[in-house]
Amino acid sequence: MDQQPQTSPIFALDSVTQIDERCEGLVLITASHGGLYSGYLAARGKVRAALFNDAGVGLDEAGIAGLAYLERLGIPAAAVHHSSCRIGDVRDMVDRGLVSHANEPARQLGCVPGLKVRDCAMRMVAALMFAEDAPPPAQETRVLLRDGAGGPNVWGLDSASLVLPEDAGHIVVTGSHGGLIGGDPALAIKADVLAAVFNDAGVGIDRAGITRLPALNARGIAAATVGHLSARIGDGRSMWETGRLSFANQRAAEAGAQRGMPVPEFCERVLAAARKG
Repeated sequence: MDQQPQTSPIFALDSVTQIDERCEGLVLITASHGGLYSGYLAARGKVRAALFNDAGVGLDEAGIAGLAYLERLGIPAAAVHHSSCRIGDVRDMVDRGLVSHANEPARQLGCVPGLKVRDCAMRMVAALMFAEDAPPPAQETRVLLRDGAGGPNVWGLDSASLVLPEDAGHIVVTGSHGGLIGGDPALAIKADVLAAVFNDAGVGIDRAGITRLPALNARGIAAATVGHLSARIGDGRSMWETGRLSFANQRAAEAGAQRGMPVPEFCERVLAAARKG
């Protein structure tokens, strides 16, 4: 969902990575997690205020870290409970979402836990605009976690939006949630990777936080999620260092994925299975 009348003070996107000049000066409703980089993208997009999914809050409250980031800039921000609407699906968020957390600028506008998304967004319309030209950086990262020495590499990505065409045939460990963007299987991942790991974002209502897994299985891609309390959502390094598998698709299970398995071990099993053909 990304089309609203030009006169509306509110704009809705399935993913904050889709933000562009259309959102400037408006209240943004996005079905992305409310992590640090999501907050940065919202500020960089010069939104008036923003609403996210709390992704189960998770380890170190990473699922709502963007709210504190935006509070420091004076930008109202809130997150909705992951069990009230589907992460990655902004239509469902608008229809069913209920606020779970709000930063101080949002609370001053009357945005409180239990409030419906539509009502919260309308209260945010009264917010003053963020004045700074450029927000403090919160750069998304892409790091080589395992050099395949000519074989498949393992890449750590803070967001699945960083997947490149040349990642085909390699493993990507992403900080993104495991939900389909807008419920569209075609958007599960941008390249035919060997395997992919996501954060389950607390799984949430309709098991939305793991809906990429069957979509990727249909493409022959081994995919798994880690528990949201085992690694920080939006942080590829954290996924690698502390993430423990929570769910896996059939392809991943055939490669040896097991619940509770550390991410590096899962990647090694996928690589071993690939070597065996």
